Amino acid sequence: MTTYTLGFSPCPNDTFIFDALVHGKIDTGDMRFEPVLLDVEELNQRAAEGDLDITKLSFNALMHLTDKYRLLNSGTALGRGVGPLLIARKETEGLDPQKARIAIPGVRTTANFLMGFAYPEAKNKVPMLFSDIEDAVLNGEVDMGVIIHENRFTYAEKGLAKVRDLGEFWEAETRHAIPLGGIAVNSRIEPQAQKEIEEMLRLSVEFARNNPEQTEEYVRCHAQKMEREVMYRHIDLYVNDYTVTLGENGRAAVDFMRAEMLRQGLIDSADTPLYVSA
Repeated sequence: MTTYTLGFSPCPNDTFIFDALVHGKIDTGDMRFEPVLLDVEELNQRAAEGDLDITKLSFNALMHLTDKYRLLNSGTALGRGVGPLLIARKETEGLDPQKARIAIPGVRTTANFLMGFAYPEAKNKVPMLFSDIEDAVLNGEVDMGVIIHENRFTYAEKGLAKVRDLGEFWEAETRHAIPLGGIAVNSRIEPQAQKEIEEMLRLSVEFARNNPEQTEEYVRCHAQKMEREVMYRHIDLYVNDYTVTLGENGRAAVDFMRAEMLRQGLIDSADTPLYVSA
């Protein structure tokens, strides 16, 4: 019996796709998976340390860590209309974002990369927990904030205004889908085991999509403060066909992002293998 540490966030899209894998609802053979639930930027930091066997992480972070991790073909949060939003109070929405003080959900998040893609001169950034960003904008701690996850469903109710949809800008400029986060396996794990884990993850995603009612208890226990409607809107937004398998278009989006990061000088090289499966 081999037990692997498995890092993911308590967000509904993650608990939804991993429920079957961690609770034995699919056949995992002689493998077991020990969940490590953390905020996405904490997962990015743990990945940088290389101590997790398998982990969710931002694509921005992954591009810096291809010496340690390989991307699995399933489990990605990637799509169209799923990007982070730049928001502000009504009285500050007219500020130039490149001169504003802006809260971001972490330096190595894809949200921060997309902020830089849209506003390359915006340098006054304040990293904080994603769930604290709305309040930081509301109380004037920052001028603007980049929000992710379920906050895109709640900011307007709090009187905040959208300055720009950063994902929409990416799509318009690149014609590619938005690569937010993926699941990666530590390269120290034997290649055959990597492929087996990849297939198990695909089966876990398919189980969740085919049996959503069987995942609700696990999703709900990590989203107790979230309304049920918001919980399922969150899942519907981030779990899609790309989550089952990246496919040609999904890989093209990921590869384009890597090339763009190289072009901007954000990474030094794009020579190391990125994927588990060729």
